[in-house]
Amino acid sequence: MAASTSPNFSTSLHNKTKFPSSAGKKTLHQLGFSFSVPFNKSICVKSFGTAKYDEVVVDEELDKIRRLQNGSDVRGVALEGEKGRTVDLTPPAVEAISESFGEWVINGLKKEQGYPVENVRVSLGRDPRITGSKLSVAVFAGLARAGCMVFDMGLATTPACFMSTLLPPFVYDASIMMTASHLPYTRNGLKFFTKRGGLTSTEVEEICDKAARKYANRMAKVSTLLSVLPTKVDFMSTYAMHLREIIKERINHPLHYDTPLQGFQIIVNAGNGSGGFFTWDVLDKLGADTFGSLHLNPDGMFPNHIPNPEDKTAMALTRAAVLENSADLGIVFDTDVDRSGVVDNKGNPINGDKLIALMSAIVLREHPGSTIVTDARTSMALTRFITDRGGHHCLYRVGYRNVIDKGVQLNSDGIETHLMMETSGHGALKENYFLDDGAYMVVKIIIEMVRMKLGGSREGIGSLIEDLEEPYESVELRINIISEPRLAKAKGSEAIETFRNYVEEGRLKGWELDSCGDCWVSEGCLVDTNDAPAPIDAQMYRAKVSNDRDGQHGWVHMRQSIHNPNIAVNLQSSVQGGCLSMARAFRDEFLQASGVHTFLDITQVDRFTENGSIP
Repeated sequence: MAASTSPNFSTSLHNKTKFPSSAGKKTLHQLGFSFSVPFNKSICVKSFGTAKYDEVVVDEELDKIRRLQNGSDVRGVALEGEKGRTVDLTPPAVEAISESFGEWVINGLKKEQGYPVENVRVSLGRDPRITGSKLSVAVFAGLARAGCMVFDMGLATTPACFMSTLLPPFVYDASIMMTASHLPYTRNGLKFFTKRGGLTSTEVEEICDKAARKYANRMAKVSTLLSVLPTKVDFMSTYAMHLREIIKERINHPLHYDTPLQGFQIIVNAGNGSGGFFTWDVLDKLGADTFGSLHLNPDGMFPNHIPNPEDKTAMALTRAAVLENSADLGIVFDTDVDRSGVVDNKGNPINGDKLIALMSAIVLREHPGSTIVTDARTSMALTRFITDRGGHHCLYRVGYRNVIDKGVQLNSDGIETHLMMETSGHGALKENYFLDDGAYMVVKIIIEMVRMKLGGSREGIGSLIEDLEEPYESVELRINIISEPRLAKAKGSEAIETFRNYVEEGRLKGWELDSCGDCWVSEGCLVDTNDAPAPIDAQMYRAKVSNDRDGQHGWVHMRQSIHNPNIAVNLQSSVQGGCLSMARAFRDEFLQASGVHTFLDITQVDRFTENGSIP
């Protein structure tokens, strides 16, 4: 029977909490927001009775919400315009997810405190994407429906949202950041925080599962009343002041304490995202010259380039501005400022392994012997760089949340771990609540730059990584999974587990599963062998590769994407032609020999093995 005619289904909906209507209250329609649910096809609903209406199962609708989970985030298409993609991050979906998050926060506080809680306060920030305003109303509605008090931070950064749970006088119980990071303007998403940090993939999966059932149960009716408007707050000023105070205190300039950046020129490229505040609210107020900065005004269409420290255009434009203005430092932020990259005074881009090396050099000066956690795509040269400075390098699973959580676990086990960084630019420090904050990372670099000058050095910040060797070759290939979307994850896992078996069985000569310390790939790529291993959000393995002539000369890392139905294959070699020979062995002796190529599109692998380049 159809959802709109099921008596149990409609009764259950009718008995849900309703917001009272009155002339003095604004509806979502009056706020320029409307919900619509298409009914151009019949949806079968299995009813278990009024008392169990939450068990109503509408598989297709449930999957719509569950597929929005992106590791520890929620992401989807929020605006028409992508070829082959339809809008799936809709206002009703966002409302259901936000309500489930609000309930999750309330239940968590109740369990923690041992008694019912009232006046649970949740903040919302967003980047400048053009769908932000519309979807914000859905967040407000969902949180209010859960019984939360809502605070609107407006344009904000992801790290600021977390800090809003800690810095007085705000100290919210939880926070949501609406962003899709560096993805196109058509996308949007949600990141979730409590006072203990970002939520894990498992926690977000639980929230999305509950939201899916809410969404399915409301196919015939969606709330249209916002009973209480959110309270607007200016948190970004407090967050900027927090960063300024850290810089002033740690530099402790002997001549001008309040303007320690006087005499330094620093270029900021915000990419039209949320990072412009760092220029006028942090650097300018500390005395820096920021003339020549780029794309500071927020623009949700991102007209100049992708706001991403890994983007070649972003780095090239920043490099040009640094050289043209003879600046001391260039900074590149991603959209929501949880990642950053820099350019030194000689115009050398510092991102990826170089940024990890720079931060490692700074951290190991302050904390000798510290462990540094990175994802498993970093080079063998980076490991040598860290160990040469007395540090320990822990390779771990790809995914910034995985890397950060590993650092938290190591510290809890008594292993001093002060830096956790992914090659994408996500970096977290123990001293900063294990938060991946691109602005804080830059603050550390700026402090070190000023200290170097005060100590009499004429060298720029890049001098700290002059001895970092770069891999001779590095390649990333993508393999699309040929499958229905709902089956793609299982197919991807099958291919990657087959890769593991082939390596372990010695079918690839000279290939061996890689390991580091107490982290072993045998359980899913550098997964813990401790008593409480972290749950695996995506399968991945790294194999080190050797031959008779060169010895160990490279590695191959195969991982399942948590963003899209594909597999990423990273290859790195210290010898000429190493990546090509490894790619050919990977294709001939694994992909084709095992038969997994029958459900994988290996076109990019074929092109690279035939031409030695990626079109």
